[in-house]
Amino acid sequence: MLRHLRASAPRAIGASSSGTSTGIKSYTFTFARSIRSSTNFAAIQAREAAGLRYPIANPRPFSSEVSDDNDDVTPDEDAPLPPPRRKTESLQRDIILESLPVTFADISRANVAIRAGVKRTPCIKSYFLSELLGANIFLKAEFQQFTGSFKERGARNAILTLLREMGEEKLRETGVIAASAGNHALALAYHGKDLGVPVTVVMPTVAPLAKVDKCRKFGAKIIIYGAHIGEAKEYAETLIASEGLEYINGYDDPPIIAGAGTIGIEIIEDVPCVDAVVVPVGGAGLIAGVSCAVKTLKPDVKVYGVEPEFAASYIAATNAGKPVPTKITPTLADGLAVPMVGPHAFEVARHYVDECVTCTEKEVSLAILRLIENEKMVVEGGGATGLAALLPGAKLDRPELKGKNIVVPLCGGNIDTTVLGRVLERGLAADDRMKNFVATVSDRPGGIARLTTLLGDHGASIKDMYHERAFLHSNIDHVHVKVVVELQGKDHAQKIEKVLTEHGYAPVWDDADHKKMFDRQMEQAQHSDMYSGDGSERDNVVT
Repeated sequence: MLRHLRASAPRAIGASSSGTSTGIKSYTFTFARSIRSSTNFAAIQAREAAGLRYPIANPRPFSSEVSDDNDDVTPDEDAPLPPPRRKTESLQRDIILESLPVTFADISRANVAIRAGVKRTPCIKSYFLSELLGANIFLKAEFQQFTGSFKERGARNAILTLLREMGEEKLRETGVIAASAGNHALALAYHGKDLGVPVTVVMPTVAPLAKVDKCRKFGAKIIIYGAHIGEAKEYAETLIASEGLEYINGYDDPPIIAGAGTIGIEIIEDVPCVDAVVVPVGGAGLIAGVSCAVKTLKPDVKVYGVEPEFAASYIAATNAGKPVPTKITPTLADGLAVPMVGPHAFEVARHYVDECVTCTEKEVSLAILRLIENEKMVVEGGGATGLAALLPGAKLDRPELKGKNIVVPLCGGNIDTTVLGRVLERGLAADDRMKNFVATVSDRPGGIARLTTLLGDHGASIKDMYHERAFLHSNIDHVHVKVVVELQGKDHAQKIEKVLTEHGYAPVWDDADHKKMFDRQMEQAQHSDMYSGDGSERDNVVT
């Protein structure tokens, strides 16, 4: 036990020395001072043999500390031990937590090890998002790491761990290998070059060319193989034995999880009043490390996971009690599209995480838009899922979180420029600032002009317009017009819809419902003529 105390106390002290939280320092020094002042080592050994240990915070004083009036009292070695302060259930839980693949001690070691090579990112309070969500929102800007994501923490810690275990000479002669299509590959390539360790990365054919080129610039050996990350990983595993490489899993290796957990230490130090942390979930490595650190330092903090509804592998694992394969559909949060969570990560996370929810594609796109407009932060889909679940109407838009101090790690910012453009348009559509409708107008001169003039007079800007003549079931003198307009929000959209309806256009805003549009058009054509009594053509459209 004493060896454990000597080993763990310095790590805990080092983990908190760079921050502002004095609580972590105080209980560590108090514990160490209490141990040093005791001479009742037989009692300590007896407790250790009985499987009992003292809690870190507010340890029970030893017999030599009971009386301040008589310092000459000699502790009675044969005196019965006092009953343990904690309940049996708590002791059993402590034993379980200390036997997990990753513990707080591992995270504390990682926090000291990677400090010189990884940026300590700020945790910024957002005024605009706090007003919007009715809570104090703090954004942990992990996308500001050199390679654009939190993956650097785990990658550096994993390489440093292998250097200690294998020896620097041997690892630098053989190197490491990983399968990744993005952030993990970038982080491993960058820190491998910084630490002098050769890195091989197997990337699937769908990997973005920009990320492939960046990995090459960092000096990594790039192998393009497989249609998806699963095939790339299988091929990478065949190279482990043939070339003597060490494989580093991007979300399930214990050093990777421990490195990610250092975010949790920084959260507690920077926002000591935190009430909840909302973490994106893919392979579960990030939430496993963060939840372990946060819950160890401040057990009353709620930890929520968020994953895209098209890749809900953690919820599937929770329901099954173990990691299980899950059907994955392409999603804006592509960095979280992991078909099965890591077994090590899940084993840790399930003991600490309070709840995991899903978010929709609409919410992800809207979260990216909110961050760009309000915070001037460019974040990828996976990095924005934590905020997405907090938006009005989302799964974590709950009364019990209103007014609370909530930290949201923005874990990545590597979004392709072309994808960003499409995501922003989806965000505008989700925010009712871009709408499309289908209407029927006269195919004679001036028919479309009257529609566009009406829209312009009421502040709608036409972004796109498309004519359809062939697939109509009405009068030959009319055409369908699909119009995309830019608006100012929900109220403006309702106003435009009302104006169009009042002028006889009766627009169909959901253009997917073509059958409904055709049925209404046919019914109108059968029950009313398309011209006024004086022979002039009507321009009040039916749909």
